[in-house]
Amino acid sequence: MKTIDKIPTSKIQRASKMVSTGAKVGVNYLKYYGDKITKTEQEAKERLNENNASDIYDGLKQLKGSALKVAQMLSMEKSIMPQAYVEKFSLAQFSVPPLSPPLVIKTFKKYFGKLPNELYDTFNATSVNAASIGQIHLATKYGKKLAVKIQYPGVAESIASDLAMVKPIAMSMFNIKGKGSDKYFKEVENKLAEETDYILEVKQSKEIVKACSHIPNLKFPSYYEELSNERIITMDYMAGEHLSEFVAHNTSQEKANKLGQALWDFYMFQIHNLKKVHADPHPGNFLISEEAELIALDFGCMKTIPEEFHKPYFELAEEENISNKTYFENKLYELEILREDDSKEEIVFFTEMFHEMLSLFTEPLHSEIFDFSDDAFFGKIAALGEKYSKNTELRKMNGNRGSKHFIYMNRTFFGLYNLMFDLKAKDININNFRTL
Repeated sequence: MKTIDKIPTSKIQRASKMVSTGAKVGVNYLKYYGDKITKTEQEAKERLNENNASDIYDGLKQLKGSALKVAQMLSMEKSIMPQAYVEKFSLAQFSVPPLSPPLVIKTFKKYFGKLPNELYDTFNATSVNAASIGQIHLATKYGKKLAVKIQYPGVAESIASDLAMVKPIAMSMFNIKGKGSDKYFKEVENKLAEETDYILEVKQSKEIVKACSHIPNLKFPSYYEELSNERIITMDYMAGEHLSEFVAHNTSQEKANKLGQALWDFYMFQIHNLKKVHADPHPGNFLISEEAELIALDFGCMKTIPEEFHKPYFELAEEENISNKTYFENKLYELEILREDDSKEEIVFFTEMFHEMLSLFTEPLHSEIFDFSDDAFFGKIAALGEKYSKNTELRKMNGNRGSKHFIYMNRTFFGLYNLMFDLKAKDININNFRTL
């Protein structure tokens, strides 16, 4: 893969890149209008989506950082995003052009004041894996094989400006109005800032390792503070293949169930016992060992779940509460889904909408044993997402709904469900975490 010798770091440079990408999108729309003359509307729209997804991703992967991270987040919205965008943006998880070796060496010199060969016994300046915020290099020290994560230059400094560039797209896509929207974007900005603080990531990683190492069939790397700083992290190299690669060839239901139980237990234990969760559950953050053990990586994005949100959130997920109309509506106010300034029409619409969504989405939590390989269950989730993405009545209303904590909690559950479905995990003991 071609390497990158320079990343645009100033606001002007990064905005210029977005403008040029926007120009390409404009050309794609001209082609779309031409295609509608000779093709069906569906064929023309599919080609438009494919061209736009490709051009937008090509622009974002040159910028890296927050803009690319948002694309990665959107790739998990499989029920909302057109398939072309999901496929392209999912590449941001673990397949983007890496920094060139000279730029890697320069980064080490800047943050350690030393060259890599002065810190490690051996160091490979060619990256083995590149994602949205950083890339991985192999090294050796202490008689061990190590993985060294290096953050791309300018990423931390450009978060606010990058979000300002993608904000109009996100507001349009999720029907968010200007008034009251700042709390959502501030939540994303704060989380992205935390993800670029590698000192914080090492601290969070060690806390998770200590708290969750007892969970069966779950493994973590060790982290080395003396070889880490605000932009570089050194950890154990963990042998395994990405979860998405594993599921492509796995034929063992026993392995799928074993991994699925470990993944489910890991998340439920964090959510309910730690009240803090790894809020970035995509395939690039999980490896599968030869022994079919789950290896969890990258704890830069950790979401603290305050009690005032955790309590009503999971009370609302209980089957008997969903069916209690008065109780259900009161919880919607508590979670800021319904608002005091809502019209009668909005109260009825959003109450019915969230009742339909939660009745379906919380099904696994209402069972002792659940089959996450069930195509029908995930088909209903996709159909529901498509239903509301095309709802003209919804487009007229203010989409600013819910506490800011929903952003990463919903992202966590959507990501977790998708990973469980990818694994085709069956017979999962939903409440197993309570005995750990």
